[in-house]
Amino acid sequence: MLNPIDARIVVKKATKQEQTESGIFLPDTVSEQAQTAQGEVIAVGPGSRSLTGELMPMQIEVGDTILYVKFGGTEVEHKGEELIVLAEKDVIAIIED
Repeated sequence: MLNPIDARIVVKKATKQEQTESGIFLPDTVSEQAQTAQGEVIAVGPGSRSLTGELMPMQIEVGDTILYVKFGGTEVEHKGEELIVLAEKDVIAIIED
């Protein structure tokens, strides 16, 4: 398991396949125009420190589904799984169902 430090999170990309009317599946690379992506948070760092040294906890929790800036993080492979390490500031929204 990756344990992020500071105000960082580890995200598992949501896999989505679009299907055309004729039944052809399009990989998510077809929609490269999109500026955002979705994913599930699998690890959260402790948060960042204020100028006075006080810990400012994260607003994001493990298990949250988030919307994030598509090219904001660093892609890593860990135990055969493709993950993204993001700074909290790269998260746009928490998606609630």
